[in-house]
Amino acid sequence: MTVTVLVPDDDGVLALAEVGGVRPLRYQVGEPLPAGAAGAEVLIPGMGGADAVGKILGELPKLRLIQLLSAGAEQWIGRLPEGVLLSTCRGAHGGATAEWAVAVLLSLYRDLGSFAEAQRERRWSPHTTDGLQGKRILVVGAGDVGNQLRRKLEPFDANVGMVGFTAREGVHAVGELPGLLADADAVVLFVPLTSRTKGMVDAAFLAAMPDGAVLVNASRGPVVDTAALLAEVSAGRLMAALDVADPEPLPGDHPLWSAPGVLITPHVAGSVQGARRRSYAVAVTEISRWVQGELPHNLVHGEY
Repeated sequence: MTVTVLVPDDDGVLALAEVGGVRPLRYQVGEPLPAGAAGAEVLIPGMGGADAVGKILGELPKLRLIQLLSAGAEQWIGRLPEGVLLSTCRGAHGGATAEWAVAVLLSLYRDLGSFAEAQRERRWSPHTTDGLQGKRILVVGAGDVGNQLRRKLEPFDANVGMVGFTAREGVHAVGELPGLLADADAVVLFVPLTSRTKGMVDAAFLAAMPDGAVLVNASRGPVVDTAALLAEVSAGRLMAALDVADPEPLPGDHPLWSAPGVLITPHVAGSVQGARRRSYAVAVTEISRWVQGELPHNLVHGEY
């Protein structure tokens, strides 16, 4: 038996060409589906996401699995035809995203922005900065990305605490957060966007963080109450590093751009050389399981 897999690019065709029992079939969003597409059992969405790909789902009566190339799946929740499963690309982007978190923490603590500005002005401006050594970092989201960050921070002699939705060995439950925030020098967010996490970082959450603490958001913008965060950073009480925003893209006239102590990148934490190759490596593994009659390991259940 051969499983037809619709793939959005030549990289996908090459990645799946060597998988036994798979027939990769190239398609292009916005163009008519190729001959044989109606028999596709698996679909890999392209860059257009759920809005673009959703327009062709009705033409795929045999579709049973959508395999994402991203770790985030919130745009697909509640939008799949009955009987179609959804698998994420968890494990492909964790290392790069964790690297980004280390980079922005170091940039803020070592005040690299100030030194870069002094360099542009050709001004020699030495001053003492902070560092990661001894910092208490609270990582909210104890999955692949969170554990990658923990491993990367520990060589800096930082003290890393992990928070997940449920408690387990070495991981606090999210319900314990109110008692943990007061001791955190930095809080790093790696949670999916769901009804449980939307707005979880609100005014009360931020108020519980100590003066001078850093909020790092590499999850999704709506996890954080933007107005509440803006109030804290504008007052100079907290700092923030944001790879995501609400709204996103962040409008050019938004006050977050010029708020003190805020470092913003345009949703690029996982955008590094080799990311596509790693995404397809995970996708190939998941699809191989499917072809062998197994369920993918990264299936989304409910909201995650």
